[in-house]
Amino acid sequence: MNKPSDATLVIIPTYNELENLPLIVGRVRSAVPEVDVLVVDDNSPDGTGAKADEMAADDGRIHVLHREGKGGLCGAYIAGFRWGLEREYTVLCEMDADGSHAPEQLQLLLDEIDQGADLVIGSRYVDGGKVVNWPKKRWALSKGGNLYISLALGADLSDMTAGYRAYRRELLESLDLDELSNAGYIFQVDLAWRAVQGGFDVREVPVTFTEREIGESKLDGSFVKDSLFEVTKWGLRHRGGQVRELSKELGKLAAYEFKGMRKRYNF
Repeated sequence: MNKPSDATLVIIPTYNELENLPLIVGRVRSAVPEVDVLVVDDNSPDGTGAKADEMAADDGRIHVLHREGKGGLCGAYIAGFRWGLEREYTVLCEMDADGSHAPEQLQLLLDEIDQGADLVIGSRYVDGGKVVNWPKKRWALSKGGNLYISLALGADLSDMTAGYRAYRRELLESLDLDELSNAGYIFQVDLAWRAVQGGFDVREVPVTFTEREIGESKLDGSFVKDSLFEVTKWGLRHRGGQVRELSKELGKLAAYEFKGMRKRYNF
């Protein structure tokens, strides 16, 4: 019997990852040989795209999508999702090129997909998850930010900003990918939140996140402010909607009770 994960595409966006790319793709091919890999390169000036083409020429399970410029992580993943959906993959995964997401743990995500999940998040903050080589301040900021996001949205997820994920194609097909927010890294929260709101089965599995050893992080501090501001707006809209719905239901209940009282007491 075929499993959803039998047709899996791992999407790896790159920008100046010449040294990291062969390492991470090699680990993916070794850890889960049956998956395909799509490198989405944003015209890296260091030659990452050309290196990806060389690797693809030597391995039929490696593919390359070249973009014209540095369009950001959200745009790269959306391009990768569309490429994979057009080619009938049933599971599409997100993975960083810098080694922070261990390919050796990918099977944990795929197993949950095969057991019925629609989205599986590799979480740093559930029991068993951990972060390696992060300063305490950065860890506290990330964990605290995720706690705030979960509380603001009522999503009951521990790591909505995480970028190690596996999606069933049906979930991605249900979304308008053009509507995804691109404020910093908030699109990861946006995707998870839309899945929760849509009633999809969203799960978390513990993973070990390891800070990159080669190259420079593309992350800057502005994403924290931008992301939390955006999430606050979503939370207020969501909670506002909940309050309106609650008020409506209370109104119906009050009217029903009042009608019953009129009958009972004849007034």
